[in-house]
Amino acid sequence: MFKVIKKEIEWNKKKLSIETGKIARQANGAIILKCGDTVILSTAVAAKKANPETDFFPLTVNYQEKYYAAGKIPGGYFKREARPTESETLISRLIDRPIRPLFPSSFRNETQVLTTVLSYDKENDPEVLSVIASSAALSISGLPFMGPVAASKVGCIENQLILNPTKEQLKESSLELVVAGTLDAVLMVESEASGLSEIQMLEAVKFGHESFKPVINMISELKKEVKKDEIEIDVKDYTKLKKEISKEVEKKLKVAFSEKDKKTRSSLISECTELLLTKYENNADYTNVEVMDQLKALEKDIVRTNILKNKIRIDGRKLDEVRNIECEVGILPRSHGSALFTRGETQAIVATTLSTAEDEQKIESLDGMMRSRFMLHYNFPPFSVGEVGRIGTGRREIGHGKLAWRAINSSLPTKEEFPYTIRIVSEITESNGSSSMATVCGSSMSLMHAGVPIKKPIAGIAMGLIKEGKDYSVLSDILGDEDHLGDMDFKVAGTDEGITSLQMDIKITGITFEIMEKALSQAKDGRLKILNAMSKAISKSNSELSKYTPKMEKIQVDKKEIAAIIGKGGATIREIVETSGAKVDINDEGVVTISAADEEIRNKAIKMVKEIIEKPEVGKIYKGKVVKIMDFGAFVNFLGKQDGLVHISQLDKKRVEKVTDVVKEGDEVSVKVIGFDRGKVKLSIKEAI
Repeated sequence: MFKVIKKEIEWNKKKLSIETGKIARQANGAIILKCGDTVILSTAVAAKKANPETDFFPLTVNYQEKYYAAGKIPGGYFKREARPTESETLISRLIDRPIRPLFPSSFRNETQVLTTVLSYDKENDPEVLSVIASSAALSISGLPFMGPVAASKVGCIENQLILNPTKEQLKESSLELVVAGTLDAVLMVESEASGLSEIQMLEAVKFGHESFKPVINMISELKKEVKKDEIEIDVKDYTKLKKEISKEVEKKLKVAFSEKDKKTRSSLISECTELLLTKYENNADYTNVEVMDQLKALEKDIVRTNILKNKIRIDGRKLDEVRNIECEVGILPRSHGSALFTRGETQAIVATTLSTAEDEQKIESLDGMMRSRFMLHYNFPPFSVGEVGRIGTGRREIGHGKLAWRAINSSLPTKEEFPYTIRIVSEITESNGSSSMATVCGSSMSLMHAGVPIKKPIAGIAMGLIKEGKDYSVLSDILGDEDHLGDMDFKVAGTDEGITSLQMDIKITGITFEIMEKALSQAKDGRLKILNAMSKAISKSNSELSKYTPKMEKIQVDKKEIAAIIGKGGATIREIVETSGAKVDINDEGVVTISAADEEIRNKAIKMVKEIIEKPEVGKIYKGKVVKIMDFGAFVNFLGKQDGLVHISQLDKKRVEKVTDVVKEGDEVSVKVIGFDRGKVKLSIKEAI
């Protein structure tokens, strides 16, 4: 019934296998990948025909984790997997980025790659394996995919590069780098590092690329045996149309691309667009999509030729020149830290908020529940590019936010050094090239303004590439148009000593390590210039926190006292919070953290906690409340949790006939500890008078 074709290799001392022919046979391509007890299903399906009105390649990549894969039931009310988690979104992007450039520009059929984790052994990370499975599914699908590609993860412990490190090894690693590409070239890099040099990062990329070549060979062998017919693409000759469009608008476009102001430039290009749409409105030979495709091709030719032949960029800068930078801090009076970073026509307002462990983010995953004390959220409203549109958190926001998070994370102090939960929000208010790197710069300044003792200021820069044959130009601090019309988006963030994050996306079939080396060197020069501009606004962390930042005090209590402080069902700790207005947190080691911006509020909570753990002392006077009346005396609650008996003979200096003649329930009284009787506290109101 099944015609199963399977390939298997030993990769990094582990058995890696891919097979097809048994599962999901209705898909164009389907792969079951196994490594250890981690099992991944990846499918690729494309529409039989393209929509003639589609002016882009409609590729959708979805990565999903099923909780049964780790023997778990999802949390929440519905108890089923719902919208994609942040991790699933990031891995979807990771798969998408190396495969998208390997489809021909003429292919416009709607295509979906769906990759699902069916089994997870908590040892073999599905992140890299999903890229491999997706590549294999596309390679055997018959779609015009110019792969295969593969990926690997690289760590670095004690200056030794490690292939596909475990989660435990990554805790000790100064590098976490994912590299993907073809047999001949690198297509994508994603990394977080602890200030590694340009040479070390390049070596890690080379190591990762060399390591996944056996995986590509395995996929290629499987493809040969599957022998699926390739989908044919009709390629239309647009030579005549291109000449007509060039004659009509080339001079106007050259004027437009010599205009430095983005708004003016966009307006002039729009005029050309409207002119052509009107001219070809009733043309039977070409659709609007075909006309616009050739207009974009002409725009690309003009910009790229200017850069390659004349070394002239759109805004007149030199190839390695960074745009003008303006930096400010303290622009938001109530934020714990804030900064405004403006580079050319790209701008970010970045705010830092500090809080207690109570506000740490709880993240549910196949590995279990985790907590994160550092969050970085990136927002890209439509007005930042002069457009009208919906607002929300999409893949772009999540991806750019995570890139900035990686750039900043290694420079943060440890929880022991700085016990606060940290949240950064970057609001992009203008965008014309690399708002994610503006977020990195703004975040660094905002953290320093908030008084977070970061190790070093961090800056980021986006690099571009224009390549035709062997001729190429590397561009520093690219504009949006240079990104759109170029061949590479290469983002580098770091301190003045080393790299903390590197992300690279290639839009052509790959670049050489010689180009990467030049781009890294040029990026370092640009990064140092940006750091210098930032230092004029702020160069080191403020020594004091904002007056609006909740100040923390810690009290070490005996572990036996934890239950008393928390109380039944958390009642006692809730009462402290509600009565004092402070935030109170206690860990399993008996460390009580009390935080509030107002000192009086903080001291009130501290007093309440101390009263709970304080032991009554003979001869000491305490404030208390009468909680129970008996014939023989009154029980008084003091020190928050302690009850003691005031015998009727100790109520007053004169003889008392009836307890209620002196006190009643709810009365606030002063009592003196006069002794203990079999663990019970003996109190006296008479002695306290």
